[in-house]
Amino acid sequence: MTKHALELLIEAADKAIMQEDFDRLLEIYAEDGILVIKPGKNAAGKTEIRKAMEAIAAHFDHTLRVRQAGMKVLEAGDTALVLAKTLVSAANLPAIERNATYVFTKDSKGEWRCKIDNSYGHELLLQNNLLE
Repeated sequence: MTKHALELLIEAADKAIMQEDFDRLLEIYAEDGILVIKPGKNAAGKTEIRKAMEAIAAHFDHTLRVRQAGMKVLEAGDTALVLAKTLVSAANLPAIERNATYVFTKDSKGEWRCKIDNSYGHELLLQNNLLE
């Protein structure tokens, strides 16, 4: 079965994160994209996202590993929701599994750009006690 273009793009993003190729990584984001750094803390726009990614890499002693263990893409016109099982680990972080949520839109050239990068998924609701 052929992979969706967004699956390939997310795989490229994971590779860029692990190689700390932040120039390549930022190409994937929309100018006004949002990265959930941790519940309650977001980075907005490419400048903040780059600073956050650099800080995250340093926090994990430059050993961060990210990979997807399954994805579902729901596409409607120029917008797509990606639900993913994301595996994250580092030398100072035991392997954890997240149910990530990503939102992509097509830019004026028809290329997919990440608008919302939320590797925590619905866990954000739990952090605010909204599901209790």
